[in-house]
Amino acid sequence: MDFMSTVKDSLLEGFYPVGWDMAKIDACCEKGVAREDFWNKGFNPVECDNINDFDTLMGHEIAMQIKLTHEEGRKLAIILPVGPMGMYKWAAYFLNEWNVNCDHVTTFNMDEWADGEGNTLSNDNPASFEYSMKEAFFNRLNNTIPESQRNFATKTNLPTYPEKIAKLKAEGAKLVLVYGIGRMCHIAFWEPHFAVDYKNEEEWLKAPYRIGAKLHPLTIEQNAITSFKSRTTLVPCRANTIGPALFLQADYAIGGADGALGRGMGWQGMSFLTTLHYGPDMHITSTYIPTLPGRLFYLKELAGPLTAECN
Repeated sequence: MDFMSTVKDSLLEGFYPVGWDMAKIDACCEKGVAREDFWNKGFNPVECDNINDFDTLMGHEIAMQIKLTHEEGRKLAIILPVGPMGMYKWAAYFLNEWNVNCDHVTTFNMDEWADGEGNTLSNDNPASFEYSMKEAFFNRLNNTIPESQRNFATKTNLPTYPEKIAKLKAEGAKLVLVYGIGRMCHIAFWEPHFAVDYKNEEEWLKAPYRIGAKLHPLTIEQNAITSFKSRTTLVPCRANTIGPALFLQADYAIGGADGALGRGMGWQGMSFLTTLHYGPDMHITSTYIPTLPGRLFYLKELAGPLTAECN
């Protein structure tokens, strides 16, 4: 018995997004990190033995992109997540050690909690992504990113992202995407169930953002576990988020998969392996990630084998 043989007439029938081939997803879980033909030649998964190595290596990668563009005299537009987070202290550490001035950097936080109208938490609320970014990264930098060059996904500012990014790229800026992979294989909060709202992939790829987007129940539970100490009642059910028209135009992408919980438990293994092996499909957002050049750092246990185990 398994999911596929028992889902009919269960409470899970119709729960996962339309377009998810669960048998194909299951097959992805057996493939480890073997390269696929559809991967960008510059895309590489990077194994990390533990969370300390993960945070350090991913932080170094972010800092290196800021350092290299500074040395090239080139502007950098960088899309940033709140999750994973441990890499930011190391990015700040390296940039401070190298004495890099970050005044050439413009940041775009990819998403923010919201209500149905797109209104967001105040920036002094510890649950807001703006507050989290200041504490984790901006306030740690000796030569920090100017406040006027920090963008957050508010109701009024998110719609300005496409024009701002286009202007920076026209000026020669490099666009770097930093991302995590959701349990539902979202990038930012661009959920797979959004795909049914678009006529085809071409239209989906042109979508720049959503205001007050409805999040999937498993995204709520993922965040309850990882950010709210299991307290589901604190997690907003909606968010403002960038879309594929913005994050898929990145010149370079830095990803992180650190969803291990200890004692052999984890929430991200299937999402990570589906991202690597399913192949680009608008019903599973993260499957486009391997088509971009960059590095995806992951905890080695997420690569499998993913097997039944009582904990």
